[in-house]
Amino acid sequence: MSFTVVEPVAQRLNRSELAVPGSNPKLFPKAAASAADIIFLDLEDAVAPDDKEQARRNIIQALNEVDWRGKTVSVRINGLDTHHMYRDVVDVVEQAGDKLDLIMIPKVGTAADVYALDMLVTQIQTAKRHSNRIGFELIIETALGIMNVDAIAAASKRNESLHFGVADYAASTKARTTGIGGANPDYAVLTDKDVDGNRTVHWGDMWHYPLSRMVVAARAHGLRPIDGPFGDFSDPEGYRSAARRAAVLGCEGKWAIHPNQVALGNEVFSPSEAELAKAKKVLAAMEQATKDGKGAVALDGRLIDIASIRQAEVLVKTAALIEAAN
Repeated sequence: MSFTVVEPVAQRLNRSELAVPGSNPKLFPKAAASAADIIFLDLEDAVAPDDKEQARRNIIQALNEVDWRGKTVSVRINGLDTHHMYRDVVDVVEQAGDKLDLIMIPKVGTAADVYALDMLVTQIQTAKRHSNRIGFELIIETALGIMNVDAIAAASKRNESLHFGVADYAASTKARTTGIGGANPDYAVLTDKDVDGNRTVHWGDMWHYPLSRMVVAARAHGLRPIDGPFGDFSDPEGYRSAARRAAVLGCEGKWAIHPNQVALGNEVFSPSEAELAKAKKVLAAMEQATKDGKGAVALDGRLIDIASIRQAEVLVKTAALIEAAN
């Protein structure tokens, strides 16, 4: 272990993160009653320019009046390159900041973007004498953001999570796709001919590099990595597949842009009964090995050691969070 110890942020369940347009307040009570771990009320992409001010008023009223039933609630503000952003922060934090858990910052490109928001939020909370700490969710969705992702992850003590915004990332890199997440048949490898002259196409994951890069930066700074949207909400298997790939890479959850994706996210990012049973078996075996003065031991024909304990503890702690939330 390095002498530099990474301190993880406070744990929150983040398996599913439900997006709710701020311009549609009828959806707020439904979101509060949903099974989503985190709800973000959106002032950015889901709200038309002419509706921004009313959406902001809707969200402030909802934060103060809706029973969020113990949910973690976030607000996605408009980008720093717009004239809407400062009013989003000032109005929401001044009028309802004591009811807010997180602020989601879109299109973060540099550490200075996060610093600017931190300064503004800190000044408002100090002036209003708020006792709660508002954390930051940072969307990495541009080439600039990926290039600077390490500095971004370290830019504020308020940082809690990095999110991969696949659609804007594709636009930023001028990727040849119009989908929001998922696979692309052109991102594939064509094998050489076999002895019979046959060739096989193996599809790849065009989002593997930026998502993996973001996960590394998040974990290196103790933050939660979260996968972003999957656009085809009529394709549950496609969502599951994308979520499983993200989970294997180390993500803790995924966005739900439609309520029917909430259960899918919770399913994929929850330890199964078999996984949990195996994790507990590993911990029990290593506890016995420690008592016997051993650093490693065989279990079911495989070597387990101290690293196995850390892997198992992650699953057990996640299961405990889920149980506590139910």
